[in-house]
Amino acid sequence: MRFSMIDKILEGMFELYSGDVKRIQHFTKVFAYATYIGRKEKLCGKDLLILQAAAVVHDIGIHACEEKYGSCTGKLQEKEGPGIAEKLLVKCGADADFVSRVCFLVAHHHTYSADSLDWQILLESDFLVNAYEDGLEAESIMTAFRKIFKTETGKKLLCDMYGLSQ
Repeated sequence: MRFSMIDKILEGMFELYSGDVKRIQHFTKVFAYATYIGRKEKLCGKDLLILQAAAVVHDIGIHACEEKYGSCTGKLQEKEGPGIAEKLLVKCGADADFVSRVCFLVAHHHTYSADSLDWQILLESDFLVNAYEDGLEAESIMTAFRKIFKTETGKKLLCDMYGLSQ
């Protein structure tokens, strides 16, 4: 059986984060939301694969940040993650353009000034998971709805998840 590149990237992340259930749960949920929102927003082909890969590896720098800085803030993840992601993606057979775009998204997944659909969807998908995992209050979720969410699918999903009205 031939594994897709996304399968290889997932396997690489499962191995890299072996024993870290919380983080594996996190990136698999972000991957699921990104895939769903991406498809509903009409991403397809290589653009969807790039989004999916970025969703899987977006937090790849967390362990390195914890070891190097004793902290894993978003900005530190954006700094350390791309180099680690690049190694995994190349090992999985990704071409240079694919690697470059995924690494850009990893380097900006906590920067809320997205100017492209893949970047926007990654931000929304990560927020959907973080809002639940961090137990955000309704007021913070509504602020994010107004300030972060731009895709119709992401807005609807956030509203459905938290029983909000647009």
